[in-house]
Amino acid sequence: MSTPTHTRIRMFNTKETYPNQTLDNDLCQAVVAGNTVYVRGQVGTDFTGKLVGLGDPRAQAEQAMKNLKQLLEEAGSDLSHIVKTTTYITDPRFREPVYREIGKWLKGVFPISTGLVVAGLGQAEWLMEIDVIAVIPDEERR
Repeated sequence: MSTPTHTRIRMFNTKETYPNQTLDNDLCQAVVAGNTVYVRGQVGTDFTGKLVGLGDPRAQAEQAMKNLKQLLEEAGSDLSHIVKTTTYITDPRFREPVYREIGKWLKGVFPISTGLVVAGLGQAEWLMEIDVIAVIPDEERR
């Protein structure tokens, strides 16, 4: 393999992350490529693997946003530098509680946004997922 041109944040293997499945994939939570940060879809699971908000889409969105905040900071960015969000919900009725919670965290940020209603996510108890693209401003890269 060639030398990576990007930085991987919080690498993991799906064997440990999803013991209820027979997967063996090497992934990471975020990637920094140049001044761009790509963050993997975040759900209502904290970084210890504990689901927060079983059956509660708003609580899951809150945990997902806590995860995003932490990952962006680890990458040298922050929530204010998000340029694009993609939000997945498993029921159209979850739109208001999920988007209200996300909106609290992104007030004044004005990213572009895509929202999708999907039949399901990677685990049955996940009700929402959000992934983002952010930038690291030049002054923060120095």
